[in-house]
Amino acid sequence: MRRAGAKLAGAFLDIFTMIEPGAVTADIDRAFEAAIVGVGGSPAFKGYRGAADKPFPATTCISIDEEVVHGLPSKRRLRSGQIVGIDAGLELDGWFSDMACSFLVGDVDDGRRELWKVTREALYIGIEQAREGRFIADIGAAVQEHVERHGFSVIRDLVGHGIGSRLHEEPPVPNYRSFGASARIRSGMTIAIEPMVSMGDWRIKILRDGWTAVTADGSPAAHFEHTVLVTDEGPAILTLLQDGRDPWMVAAGYGE
Repeated sequence: MRRAGAKLAGAFLDIFTMIEPGAVTADIDRAFEAAIVGVGGSPAFKGYRGAADKPFPATTCISIDEEVVHGLPSKRRLRSGQIVGIDAGLELDGWFSDMACSFLVGDVDDGRRELWKVTREALYIGIEQAREGRFIADIGAAVQEHVERHGFSVIRDLVGHGIGSRLHEEPPVPNYRSFGASARIRSGMTIAIEPMVSMGDWRIKILRDGWTAVTADGSPAAHFEHTVLVTDEGPAILTLLQDGRDPWMVAAGYGE
């Protein structure tokens, strides 16, 4: 899973320069698939059957502005001022990695920039809770507290998940404070933590394509995700470059 995570992170780094005004989302998707295949992996999303009646048709989910997740690549072009989330998975020798990050396209307003920043921060705050002996509910509580402190909303109908020899496994990993029974976090667990945050209300709806989830009030959304291993020493992010760095932190214009 470490190898699968590093290869997926490298694929993300390969396409960062494509995220600019005028880029066609289908072209980004094709480039991402080529990057995954080029490192010996297979696209984990392509052909995946979720709740929709038909398999997912692409390598990546590319979600723009009010699209929270699962946006379909197409002939659409990115425009300056948008926030766009890209989510992708990779399979390598029967093991999976899953990762997502949001990008600011061209000149964006202060609201989208703050949404991007807070959602990214929430991811790492959630990861910090992934420690032996704590509970899955602690992750969501920490994410929600940070997001709502800044005036944004956590999407409730979509959550993170366990990951390993299958793309989606138990347990579900909510990004909000949940009450009642919660799985205890154990060393050796691998989970995908992925805050999905709206500038407005938390409610969503699914478009007629059966996949794309959008905010019900049309407000912009952001999405960040890492695959994380729980160790005796604490959480270890698996979707990092081979040198241990986050890909979006080493790409020009993304992160400190």
